[in-house]
Amino acid sequence: MKTKQEPELLNLGEAMFADAILGDRRRSNRLAILFEQLRKHPGGTLPHKLKSPADLKALYRFCASKGVTHDAIIEPLRRYALGRVNPEADTVLILHDATELDYTSMRSLADQLGQIGTGGGRGYICHNSLAVAEDEGEVFGLTNQILHQRADVPENETLPESRERESRESLLWLHGTKGLPAEWRFVDVCDQGADTFEFLEHEFRSGRRFVIRSKRVRCVYLGHEGCGPRRRLSLQVEQLPELGHRTVKVQAQKDGRRRKAREAKVAVQAGPILVPRPHARHGKYQGMTMPIWTVRVFEPNPPRGEEPLEWVLLTNQPVATFAEALRVVGWYESRWIIEELHKAMKTGCGIENMQFTATSRLEPMIAVLSAVATTLLNLRAASRREDATTRPATDVISVEYVQILSGWRYHRVRSDLTIHEFFYALARLGGHQNRRSDKRPGWLVLWRGWMTLHAMLDGAEAIGRKKCGQT
Repeated sequence: MKTKQEPELLNLGEAMFADAILGDRRRSNRLAILFEQLRKHPGGTLPHKLKSPADLKALYRFCASKGVTHDAIIEPLRRYALGRVNPEADTVLILHDATELDYTSMRSLADQLGQIGTGGGRGYICHNSLAVAEDEGEVFGLTNQILHQRADVPENETLPESRERESRESLLWLHGTKGLPAEWRFVDVCDQGADTFEFLEHEFRSGRRFVIRSKRVRCVYLGHEGCGPRRRLSLQVEQLPELGHRTVKVQAQKDGRRRKAREAKVAVQAGPILVPRPHARHGKYQGMTMPIWTVRVFEPNPPRGEEPLEWVLLTNQPVATFAEALRVVGWYESRWIIEELHKAMKTGCGIENMQFTATSRLEPMIAVLSAVATTLLNLRAASRREDATTRPATDVISVEYVQILSGWRYHRVRSDLTIHEFFYALARLGGHQNRRSDKRPGWLVLWRGWMTLHAMLDGAEAIGRKKCGQT
């Protein structure tokens, strides 16, 4: 997919936040500078990120400003992300998912935060929405981020009370689509948490396409006519025609099942279904009967001792052929990108390591560091494109970075590295051996290389200032 020209890396903060409304133009300028400073040193605590006491003091003063809020920073990020999409793009994926941000150790914030985990921790449910390209997975940016504080719900809460409570987590999926265009080329991609009739109807009426992994027990009809028996979806999908087979990668899980990473040969079934209104009203909706499609991906013969893989996907994208079904499956598989974003936020940017005494100051920094976390994801996406071996690295990274990294890797300064060469040199700097048998570099290796490269650039700039007689 073609995208709008990426701005020069060193001006990226200005491109993202130039139109931020923070109550004072100087704050918008400060935000752009702050973003660039944090992007150069994303890891560690805030004092590690900003070595200069003056810069650190400016950050704290910025966060304490009245007009600086989480929403005020997310809004320009949404405009930037959607503005990067080429108007001629056929399909843009909006990946939605949530992760917990743990601030239990910050006792001064205990009464300002919600429950996380099993209830003993304190923090946020951070619900992110990320725009990416369909083909290469290029990250356009965040279109939304919600910091949700889980409410203390009475054990005897009734269904009508639950339906009226605005703090219920099921609403995060609806709120996450705020500000998205009502255009067919945008596809909302969601995991099982989004599988409610309320959200399904919301998406059906949104003007966008969607892919939602099914979780709930619901009864549907086969076909769009409403003929035949109304039975559980899990039983109906077994009657759908089998369109073909393919191999998928199964990611390792460290939960109670401790699933190992492997490749699985799966069968693909697909067909139209009709979803009627459920008997019990758990959310707010009109109760439309929705003609949609479903795609089932399942493993007929799993290895001994392994739980078989199975996905049942709900979509309003018409599916009649194997190729059309695989396209929908590919949209859902793109969810790994937002999972990497969450890892980059926590480990790469240390987003849970910040020390503030008020959530009003913490929340804007969560937004800024989340934007920082998207930057390295883009480099990885660019390295996977077909033109990575010929496209100059300076198309996506400034020449100073290319020169410093080439001097370390090739023992001579070069400005002509391709994106492929830059990516693997950066991975090598982070500890990747670049052997043919090695897997592609992961996010953690890239973050290590990225932070080391920035330290090298700082050293080179310091030497240059010293040679020029500057202090």
